[in-house]
Amino acid sequence: MKLPKILFPTLALFSLSAIGQTPQAALETSILDPVIVTATSLEQDVFDVPYTAHVINRERFLDQRSARTLADALSETPGVMVQRSGYGQASPFIRGFTGFRTLLLIDGIRLNNAVFREGPNQYFSTIDLFTVDRLEVVKGPSSVLHGSDAVGGTVNAITRGPEMLPWPEDAGYRKADTGYRKGEDSPAANYPVAGIRYPESFSFHPGGFYRYATAEESHTVRGEFSMAATPHVGLFGGVTWKDYGDLRGGDLIGDMPETGYSEIDGDVKMVFRPNKDVDITAAFQRVEQNNAPRTHSTIYGKSFDGTALGTDLRRDFDQLRELVYLQAEAREVTPWLSRATFSLSYHNQEEVQDRIRADGRRSVSGFEDQQYGVFAKFESPSPLGTLSYGVEYYRDEVSSHGRSYNADGSLRAIDPRGPVADDASYDLLGVYLQDQFKIGERVEITAGVRYSYAHAEADDVDPIPTDGLILGPLDKAFDAFTASLRARFDVTKEWNFFGGVSQGFRAPNLSDFTSFELARSGEQETPAEDLDEERYVSFEFGTKARIEPLHASLYAAYYYTLIDHQIVRFPTGRTIDGLVEVTRTNGGDGYVQGVEFGAEWNFYRGFHLFGTFNWQEGEVDVFESDVSVRRPLSRVAPLSGMAGLRWESAGGKWWLEGSASLARRQDRLAPGDVLDTQRIPPGGTGGYSVYAVRGGWRPTDYLSFTAAVENVTDEDYRIHGSGLNEPGTNVVLATRLKF
Repeated sequence: MKLPKILFPTLALFSLSAIGQTPQAALETSILDPVIVTATSLEQDVFDVPYTAHVINRERFLDQRSARTLADALSETPGVMVQRSGYGQASPFIRGFTGFRTLLLIDGIRLNNAVFREGPNQYFSTIDLFTVDRLEVVKGPSSVLHGSDAVGGTVNAITRGPEMLPWPEDAGYRKADTGYRKGEDSPAANYPVAGIRYPESFSFHPGGFYRYATAEESHTVRGEFSMAATPHVGLFGGVTWKDYGDLRGGDLIGDMPETGYSEIDGDVKMVFRPNKDVDITAAFQRVEQNNAPRTHSTIYGKSFDGTALGTDLRRDFDQLRELVYLQAEAREVTPWLSRATFSLSYHNQEEVQDRIRADGRRSVSGFEDQQYGVFAKFESPSPLGTLSYGVEYYRDEVSSHGRSYNADGSLRAIDPRGPVADDASYDLLGVYLQDQFKIGERVEITAGVRYSYAHAEADDVDPIPTDGLILGPLDKAFDAFTASLRARFDVTKEWNFFGGVSQGFRAPNLSDFTSFELARSGEQETPAEDLDEERYVSFEFGTKARIEPLHASLYAAYYYTLIDHQIVRFPTGRTIDGLVEVTRTNGGDGYVQGVEFGAEWNFYRGFHLFGTFNWQEGEVDVFESDVSVRRPLSRVAPLSGMAGLRWESAGGKWWLEGSASLARRQDRLAPGDVLDTQRIPPGGTGGYSVYAVRGGWRPTDYLSFTAAVENVTDEDYRIHGSGLNEPGTNVVLATRLKF
């Protein structure tokens, strides 16, 4: 175990306080108080769950920070590094992992599908941030509850819904000859009853949002509404239009051409509440992203600290994601069933890459993944405590395509398949059982087990049938049991220790087996026929405290994750179209470890000091000249932290905050990092110190204004592993209107 010789004291901006709080409410705000479901499947405060977890509310990432994308909303979270292959393609690294080793859920439904790639990918950017009410983040493996891919962490995007009218008894009404009179009680069994006069019979709340940023030359416009007709039915919907111009970097790199793109999104959600304890939800989301460039691999990229320039004339991506689902949740069903949740979903994800090489040859390739999902989850009292159990099943049906053109525009060939196998399918099944119970007054145990099964099939696997390397159909199945044992020890009601051991599991997907696309700089990835599942075991120990006399809260955690049979790339010794051919094998054993810290202190009425610190490092076996050697894990986040001070006026109409983000130089590079010359400078990515000032004014409950100056000193800097620099000095103006 190697710890850094000097851990510089840094704190990070991590406030969850909302605009409009009273001074007393602000004093009671804590980073450990919000309720989270994703960690244990039960509704618990972050303080009580035996994991390192975070809840990032809409008030923070939108009303205060005016974050641009979902990944940006995670950028202040310790242990998370947001890498950008392009300005429309951001991918969070959580505890050293990204891509298909982090799991993203939308209202509990998997966004991860059978074609998710290994390294940084753009799929976190296919969720409209305006659709999201809060983000629940659970660090480390959680495959017992969430199955394959939940290795580095799990992010659950809980989407917004209509503002429902209150039930009559909640509003203080009771049944009378002419309806309900305020101040009197009535049993819930009387509802719904014909002739009831509800406290409100209809509500309609339109709203809008506008954001402008100078360094992006971007405009974001959102129009939305929420309406409810009686307490039984509510409807919410909106449309978001985004237009991003070319990005401007710091004082030296300046304008970065061919980095802009456009996007249009829409969403609608209806909630039917037949009685107080049952919600039936139907929702639809659509995100369409057009011509999002991966600039670093083109001639328009700019060298930073010695990075190589690309040779492509164009490399743009179109993304389309559509999700429709029907969910039902029943509470207090019977004495032996506290909660039951059912979900049916259809998730369609499409991607098209348009690439023009240096010699003018053009290729257009893409895929469509149609995912059908169903799950049933239950919560019941057990002889020891509370039992959570359920079953989920997803089936992906994948088609892919490709065409190549000569430099004069004439059709050269219709490819037998695209970036992954054509006419393919992927089945994923999971059954889990978890019990949470107390031993005495101070110890709470959370123990669970899961059975997972995965099956990959594909007919058209061979991308080049004429090259002499014959690849037949794919038919592979995997299964595994995973377990987790976590505990919390309460020293007092406001101070605890937590920790335990959790297993992670990832079954190879269609991308592992059949990928045929550009990997790192100058590499062409080809299909791999013989792969096994990846396994992980993570140990964690931490503490959480709420110090009421000081109005302060903090947490600290150490984790160590063992990596077993991780799938890694290795060179075959051949070249394809001038690119080094790489494929995959289960050759990666290793580890990743780290330390995280977060704190918040209300040291005076209206003043908050808050922050985080993160250190991590890891190693894994890779192949060099056909020999397995232990090397640093790829793209591990550097030693980093942030510090912030926030002031809020009495009544919450005004607020102001300043923050500093710091990162040390990252020069512990994997062999693949060294070869990734278009993204990572020779010798590693430099450290940086970046400062921001934000403020806001809320003149009424219906109107708010936010202004920020980000990267005040106009510093040129790059997040480790990214394909382009972060914005230079960026003035962000936003306003939100709600009636």
